[in-house]
Amino acid sequence: MGKLSVVATPIGNLEDITLRALRTLKECDVIYAEDTRLTAKLLARYQIKKSLQRLDAATEIKKANEIIARLEAGEHVVLVSDAGTPGISDPGARLVKAVREHPYILKDVGVLIEAIPGPSALTAALSVAGIDSSEFTFLGFLPHKKGRQTLLKKIAANEFPTVLYESPHRILKLLKELETLKVSHVTIARELTKIHEEVIAGTPAELLAHFSAHPSTIRGEFVVIVEP
Repeated sequence: MGKLSVVATPIGNLEDITLRALRTLKECDVIYAEDTRLTAKLLARYQIKKSLQRLDAATEIKKANEIIARLEAGEHVVLVSDAGTPGISDPGARLVKAVREHPYILKDVGVLIEAIPGPSALTAALSVAGIDSSEFTFLGFLPHKKGRQTLLKKIAANEFPTVLYESPHRILKLLKELETLKVSHVTIARELTKIHEEVIAGTPAELLAHFSAHPSTIRGEFVVIVEP
């Protein structure tokens, strides 16, 4: 029986990988990775040698048939992204959808699709933010232009916390936008699980002042939690 394993990998610290994930990486026939160079470092850390194929946002649909053919042949295929859980603001969802909807798989339950859970910047940030996260909205990366202002207004009016991802190139812009919308409290987590991990909270103006005073800290991926 063919098997597609969707494997979560560390978001920074390479020790943050489960025993099940390591076993899956060792047992599979092939690994499809968002960036083979990054995944190769993880495999080298644990002395795992496997065939690595690239599958990023641009090739996700193009390679779906190739992967389905492998699954039909009974192979064990692993999908990983650069960091965290595939499909969560990373490639993966469209591939899984294509596999699930393929006639062979719908007709004959001959392929298993399994989740190998693990690290996620989303849950890591919420766990150390010290806020009530029993209900929240996750939006991933905001659009750069079209629809951005409309979405920001909805975030400011949301009755639940809103979690976003942001790049170092746009974090100051986002904070200025949140300040204009009179958002009262924001938590930012950056470089999670890494040496320079930082979690800070305050008004958008206070956070802007912090990063203006420490410009060298504007690096890595940012998780931004906007509180209601």
